[in-house]
Amino acid sequence: MNEFEQNVDKRNDAIDSGVGFIVSFGFFATMFIIATVIKVIGS
Repeated sequence: MNEFEQNVDKRNDAIDSGVGFIVSFGFFATMFIIATVIKVIGS
């Protein structure tokens, strides 16, 4: 056995994918809010 098979990470992939979804959603929501604020200020 190699060292990777001995040290198996026991984390749940669903938690990791959920965190990734929330982070990406938060990023795009922030971009949308900034664009909306700039549009309101410019008008």
